[in-house]
Amino acid sequence: MAPFAPIDVPEGLMRALLSAYATPPRAYHSFAHVQEVLRHLATVPSWTRPAEVYLAALFHDAVYVPGRKDNEAKSAELAAQAIDTFLPRAGLDVAYVRTLIDLTAKHGTATPPDADAAHFLDADMAILGADPATFDAYDAAIADEFRPVTNALLYRLGRRRFLSKLLEAPRLFHSAHFHERLDAPARANLRRALGRE
Repeated sequence: MAPFAPIDVPEGLMRALLSAYATPPRAYHSFAHVQEVLRHLATVPSWTRPAEVYLAALFHDAVYVPGRKDNEAKSAELAAQAIDTFLPRAGLDVAYVRTLIDLTAKHGTATPPDADAAHFLDADMAILGADPATFDAYDAAIADEFRPVTNALLYRLGRRRFLSKLLEAPRLFHSAHFHERLDAPARANLRRALGRE
């Protein structure tokens, strides 16, 4: 499958992006996660604003410090600055890129404004419907990221609360494209992670 890359990004933008994802070192929210999101986005049959979705995917976790509440806002700001610096004449809807990134702060509660946003959010959460070994590696990597910044007991309680909230939601994925393929395996992974099987 061809990667999802509807526009060419300048080398300088990509260098800045890779540098951002390298600090601090991340167990899960790394550029490898971005590449996985792009792989899922490539399966979506049609887009209205593919360039903006692509840039949002590239930048959505560029700023990531476990436990911080402003990661998404700072990532959106970094995306806007990079577009202004490297793609000033590309005719991109920067406000929409920022909206998409901001929505990732509200997984489980966000209401996407359109189909592009729904597919973008679903691709970011597609890890929930991965095979059990991949899901378990993701779950362990999130714990690794939080280990230096929170008490282990508090982390486990917060993580259980988050996973339980997801499992209890009537729908995990906004779009039919992701829901039909990933809802059942995602719910099986969540039940297993919560010890409910």
